[in-house]
Order: sequence, then structure tokens, then C-alpha cells
Amino acid sequence: MTRVAAIDCGTNSIRLLVADADPDTGELVDLDRRMTIVRLGQGVDRTGRLAPEALERTFAACREYAAVIKEQGAERLRFVATSASRDAENRDEFVQGVLDILGVEPEVISGDQEAEFSFTGATRELTGREDLTKPYLVVDIGGGSTEFVVGAEHVGAARSVDVGCVRMTERHLLREGGVSDPPAPEQIAAMRADIEAALDLAEQTVPLRKAHTLVGLAGSVTTVSAIAQDLPEYDSAHIHHSRISHDRVREITEWLLRSTHAERAAIPSMHPGRVDVIGAGALVLLAIMERIGAQEVVVSEHDILDGIAWSVA
Repeated sequence: MTRVAAIDCGTNSIRLLVADADPDTGELVDLDRRMTIVRLGQGVDRTGRLAPEALERTFAACREYAAVIKEQGAERLRFVATSASRDAENRDEFVQGVLDILGVEPEVISGDQEAEFSFTGATRELTGREDLTKPYLVVDIGGGSTEFVVGAEHVGAARSVDVGCVRMTERHLLREGGVSDPPAPEQIAAMRADIEAALDLAEQTVPLRKAHTLVGLAGSVTTVSAIAQDLPEYDSAHIHHSRISHDRVREITEWLLRSTHAERAAIPSMHPGRVDVIGAGALVLLAIMERIGAQEVVVSEHDILDGIAWSVA
């Protein structure tokens, strides 16, 4: 066993996994897994820069994670940064801050690398499942981008497109400095058109419709699963490998897009940081399912973070 630590810093959240990895058996045993909403990508789509307050929220989470990594005695750490820090003019400030706190430089990886890590993390433990037919389409709906990967044992094709729950919310659902509550039909229509254009782009590289099993990753998908199951609180054990039908995803998405902030915030499994962006994230998932004709999505709690951990091990 090798004790490793992996950090995934995305547009909306930063997550830590400390785990014991056994490459011989393919077993990854969690010791500590946590997530903090930091909204690093706040305003990046509009300004091209990381906001000072967003950087400070991220650095505060890094200081917390540094203490956990030290306490758990991880031998190796890899810090991967995704969409927001890839796009920002002042990303050097972000890189230096992480280096000062954690002693490693964040790797600002490409969308294709994100896709590789997501696929490994999501599918490594699905091998041998007779009820799930290959090839898989792994879809990682993030804050700023969505990764599409088709493959069986290994990645066959991958593409990252700039459609995520935060980016879509900021681009289409903001009015007078706040999120529309609820959004107008024309806002939803414009967002859907943007998502469809991104799917057209993804299909130029990835044969989305050739996949037999849709595997959905990240907070938008797991939150939809929690809502579908009417969980009294967010429960990873019930969410991991749950299945949600297309009809249920459509019902939930339509409700989220006509609900108020207070109604969404009252959902017991809803993280406060997702209240304003979950409608956009659910719409991305629904559009994907309708594009490929998927009758259900298999939800995975294991994703890019697990793939990063395996890369360290």
C-alpha cells in the first residue's frame, strides 16, 4: 500500500482525497475525502481574472487540507487545477499561493488530461460488472467545463468543452448582479442552445451515441441523484452507483429551473454552494441524456480525484 494525497481544484469546488492505494489489487481505500465550495471561477468568464476573494477562499481550504495531509502522513501529493485557473490571466498568483501553502506546484492540466483522470477514477471499479455494458461514456460536469470520454478498458476518445454549471449560470442566468429566481423561459432557452452547441462540438471528436452505459460524475450529477432518492441528507454510500432514469432527471431539472432560491436551499441534501448553479448543471445532464438517447445514468462518486490518486500511486 502507498499512502497518497490528491487535490482537485475546479471552478466551483476544491476536493481532497487521502487514500491507501494498492496497484496490484486495484484497491483504493479512503482515509479522508472532503470537499469545499470556493467558487475559484467567480467572474472568470467575464473578467478573465481570478477574483481576490475567490483566491483567498481557495487558499483557506488549502491550509485546512495541508493540516489533514500532514496528520494522515501521506507520502506523495498531487495537486491538479482545472478550468478556471487554466483560463485566468493572473494564474501565477494562484500557483504561488498553492506552492507556499502545500509545497507543491498545481498542475494546470488540459481538458484531455482531465478526461483521462475522470475515466480512470470512474471506471476502474466497474470492471467485471455484468449489468453494465461497455463502452462507457463518462461525463464529468464541472463548474467551468464538461469532459466527455468514451472507452472500454481504456480511453478511446475524449473532449472537454466549456460548458459547466457555474459558467452557464453566470453567462445566462444573472440579472442585475444576482441569479434570476426563477429564470425566465428565454434565459433557459439560450442556455439550452449553448449546451447543444457544445454537444455538437464534443461529437466532432467523441462518438457519444456509440456508448452503451452513461456514467455521470461530479456535484451536479450526485446532487440530482440525492434529490431523486429524496435523501434526508447527502449520503455518498446511497449516491455511489445509484441509477437515475431519464424521466426522473427531466422532472427534477424542470422543477429546479422553475423553483426559487429558498425552495432549492430547503432540499436537505443540497450543499449551500450549489443552490444557485444546480439548475444549470441538471440541464447539462438532461441535454446529454437526450442527445444520446440514454434511458438512465449511473452515478459515480469516484471521479477525477480518484484518477489523480491512482496517477500518484
